[in-house]
Amino acid sequence: MPPTREAPAEETPADTGTTEAGATEAQAAAPPAAAPPGPDPKLENTLILELKDGAVTIELLPELAPKHVERIKTLARAGFYDGTPFHRVIEGFMAQGGDPTGTGTGGARDAGYDDLPAEFTNKVRFARGTCGMARTAAPHSANSQFFIMFAPAPSLDGQYTIWGRVVAGMESVDKIKRGTGGNGVVQGPDRLVKARIAADAPPPATEAPAS
Repeated sequence: MPPTREAPAEETPADTGTTEAGATEAQAAAPPAAAPPGPDPKLENTLILELKDGAVTIELLPELAPKHVERIKTLARAGFYDGTPFHRVIEGFMAQGGDPTGTGTGGARDAGYDDLPAEFTNKVRFARGTCGMARTAAPHSANSQFFIMFAPAPSLDGQYTIWGRVVAGMESVDKIKRGTGGNGVVQGPDRLVKARIAADAPPPATEAPAS
């Protein structure tokens, strides 16, 4: 790096003839500074689930279920889903998680999150990779639990809220440990390592040049 030249002490700048009024006019004529760019909408609506066998990329669908998408994003950013089990996994059907207790009855209610109103749709069907929100028999009881489909399930169409779809990494979902019995309860379940929104991801680290 070339050496820097420090200005001598007591040195005064040469008179350029610019008056204070002229400087003020120049400042007024200058265009306003551009506002910093906002988050990329695509990244803001992309959820990354880190599983034991690799990352899963999910496209969030706020146009279908804005309240459910906002809940998923809020809980992911709060670290709520990190380490939670996939407690109910049925071969050929779906993998369910999002309950820290692993019992199938837990949620985020104790953390101050009320149940959500249903956002059912007939515009999108439950297909392989579709992400839905679990609930009780009451339509407006979804809270934090979710499921990812292994295969299509027409019986769920219009009955459960769809909030996203897997766009990459479905092979990692396929490797989630299955449960046993008709209810698919898993003994020693796999866990969701971490959930994050793509817009929040730090930039990739760059290697320092070799000396």
